[in-house]
Amino acid sequence: MDVLTDQDVQKFRAEGYLVLDGLLSSEECDSLRVRMSEIIERMDVPEHCRTQFSTDHDEQLKTQMQGNADYFITSGDKIRFFFEKGVFDDKGEFIVPREQSLNKIGHALHAHEPLFKAVTHSDKVQDLGKKLGLINPVILQSMYIFKQPGIGGEVTPHQDATFLYTQPLGRVTGVWMALEDASLENGCLWFIPGSHSDGITRRMVRTPKGTFPLTDFIGREKNYDDKLFVPAPVKKGGAVLIHGEVVHRSAANTSAASRHVYTFHIMESENTVWSPENWLQPTEELPFPPLYT
Repeated sequence: MDVLTDQDVQKFRAEGYLVLDGLLSSEECDSLRVRMSEIIERMDVPEHCRTQFSTDHDEQLKTQMQGNADYFITSGDKIRFFFEKGVFDDKGEFIVPREQSLNKIGHALHAHEPLFKAVTHSDKVQDLGKKLGLINPVILQSMYIFKQPGIGGEVTPHQDATFLYTQPLGRVTGVWMALEDASLENGCLWFIPGSHSDGITRRMVRTPKGTFPLTDFIGREKNYDDKLFVPAPVKKGGAVLIHGEVVHRSAANTSAASRHVYTFHIMESENTVWSPENWLQPTEELPFPPLYT
């Protein structure tokens, strides 16, 4: 059974995203969640990294303190912890259970965690790459996103290529795997269908060495008409394919249920230039690994 039909591929090319059922079994979802609990149990929280992530322009610049920024910009080949707002007291102690404190963990689960690595390079995912016509895809980054009940914040409208820029554009695809149902209530993704063909208006770039902040935005995110967004709920074990330029967002999670997701980005490296200005850079320890094994 093909993971993607020709019709699926056409739909993805036309709309810039695609919901797929059953990419993971229920057992695979559960084992990733159990492994994540173990990682959190053992997590060491460095002082400076009690940092909060935001896709919002002004917020991002405002909260970028040196230690935090450095922790983020050097996280591409590591497993690091990024927290929700208001989960620490003035002394930096947790005021919520630690497993409910996290916004996300990134950005190299696919390299360092065997279970996540296996899912990233699974036969189904490799088949996806081939069906999409990718010749030499590599894994750029991976994240585990929690979308905590009640406090899981809104993710404002954005395009992944703002953060993961290539020349030419159109070389990056996100694979977003729902480890629990992602519903209207707990903050599923919303897309503007067809918005992946207008290029991008904003880029996050590294600033020159020795300057602060370490990253800055060039350009601004457009204001999008709310009525253009279409929800993409997905059942546990399902996935969403996300074109690098499609405009998407997610609402805050106001429900009592979390919305755990494992997501990673793939780049077609054939005839592609990865921008040296991107925050994420391959390192000697971790060059971008090939998807096909």
